[in-house]
Amino acid sequence: MKRPRMPNPDPAVFIKANLPISHVPSIPEIRLHMAGPASGLWRLAGRGEADPPPYWAYPWAGGAVLARHLLDRPEMVGGRRVLDLGAGSGLVAIAAAKAGAATVTAIDIDANAIAAIGLNAAINRVNIAPFAADIIEGPPPAADLLVVGDLFYDPALAFRVMAFLRRCQASGIEVLIGDPERAYLPQGELRRIATHAVADFGGGTGGCAVPAGVFALSGKAEGEIMPEGQAATA
Repeated sequence: MKRPRMPNPDPAVFIKANLPISHVPSIPEIRLHMAGPASGLWRLAGRGEADPPPYWAYPWAGGAVLARHLLDRPEMVGGRRVLDLGAGSGLVAIAAAKAGAATVTAIDIDANAIAAIGLNAAINRVNIAPFAADIIEGPPPAADLLVVGDLFYDPALAFRVMAFLRRCQASGIEVLIGDPERAYLPQGELRRIATHAVADFGGGTGGCAVPAGVFALSGKAEGEIMPEGQAATA
């Protein structure tokens, strides 16, 4: 007899019970609910035990380097409308709010991430508006600064994200990218403005410190990333 499928737990209740609150490595000003070996995230995500955990459960290097940079340079966000794309745990959004942003919006496609962002914002006593949505095929948002941490790990996603960022730049929105130079980061289209050593949970580093960069878009696209299976045309 087939066993009935257990309903997924309430994400906020699960996160509070299973992801302890810890200071973020390299960023002691911020505390987050972070996953550990016994968190059992597969139960919340509706995955198997052997599947990789969801991205929002850890502070990845791309987000960490942006958070560190904004906290060290509050003039970059002071009084501005900031949107965190692919916000995950909300780390960069929280840093922007702490640094004095006028408003902060956090966007992620994972509803569980949105629950985590709400909890993490409360821990850090900041106001963030989180939304579950995929906005990168749409028009530029109402924002002054768009921050993007660690979204260049997949070729097709990197292509879509970069096209969206170019549209945002053309509409007058400043764009900042944080990344430890993952495989599909289009470095030929970017200008490095800072480097910080931050902890990373991707690429097999297991939370070890790695050098990660903060990048701005260059003024002119020099060659776009093409998704797998799609050839460039003259």
